[in-house]
Amino acid sequence: MQILVVGGAGYIGSHMVNALRKAGSAVVVLDDLSGGHRDAVGDAELYVGSLADRALIDGLFEEHRFDAVMHFASFIEVGRSVRDPAAFYRNNLVNTLNLLDAMVARDVKRIVFSSTAAIFGEPERTPIDETHRTLPINPYGRSKWMVEQILADYEKAYGLQSVCLRYFNASGADAAAGLGERHDPETHLIPLVLQVAARRRAAVSIFGRDYGTPDGTCIRDYVHVMDLCDAHSLALERLLSGKGSGRYNLGNGLGHSVQQVIDTARAVTGRDIFVRHEARRAGDPARLVADSMLAKRELGWQPQRADLERIIADAWAWEQRHPAAKPLPVAV
Repeated sequence: MQILVVGGAGYIGSHMVNALRKAGSAVVVLDDLSGGHRDAVGDAELYVGSLADRALIDGLFEEHRFDAVMHFASFIEVGRSVRDPAAFYRNNLVNTLNLLDAMVARDVKRIVFSSTAAIFGEPERTPIDETHRTLPINPYGRSKWMVEQILADYEKAYGLQSVCLRYFNASGADAAAGLGERHDPETHLIPLVLQVAARRRAAVSIFGRDYGTPDGTCIRDYVHVMDLCDAHSLALERLLSGKGSGRYNLGNGLGHSVQQVIDTARAVTGRDIFVRHEARRAGDPARLVADSMLAKRELGWQPQRADLERIIADAWAWEQRHPAAKPLPVAV
């Protein structure tokens, strides 16, 4: 098989490129490197460019005969999406249309799309399954939900089949492969906590201690990036075997609070984690936990790295092996 991985130099995309190549697939990566890293794709064939460049995309489809596409090339920072919605709709929506139109023109009929739990907005119930109503509350979530709707329309009109995978909190790393989480700026809890342990950051903020949870801090569903890669591989198998499109929530179904993450990181690293207590952030639900039974039933997906200690230990191995910055000059 030959697979085009768009955004393959980023966090989840690079892990997927490595997994596909290990499985024997030929992989072509398209990434503008605005959030990805050239070294993360190893010696895979890399085209540096944007989905905004329709001529570049058309050239790729002329040069290669792709069996399927995997799309990871979205902006993901929720706060930035509120401050600059135009950038998110342009990149996440308009640029994706360029890709889909090129696929239709070249009769490439299969795509696995990286979606998000943000399409659900404020949860009415938890755990969240695929029947939960979709009402995203920020431009990031809306841009992903719009793409999901467009994909449904493209299937009806053009026969383009898709699997949309709605991640909850992607986490962990494959440090042995030289891969891990290195966003700039970093906004995800686990790497922020581990940067404090590594003395690359002074403290991590806890936003609110008065939620209706056992310890008063928010609960989230953390899913290992390699388990996400397994789900993508199974989604690709579904499309290639003719089983059709699907929409799946991906999480462990195990909620862990912010305080539990910090306490587990202290145990894993053997270091103190300095904390700042701050007010709640607007729009932060008390609990976000996935019901992934549909993915387990239809894809045969089963998370193998669900334990929070394992997730944090793998992320810590990455942090120690590939620090992105020097430690602070003094402990604080």
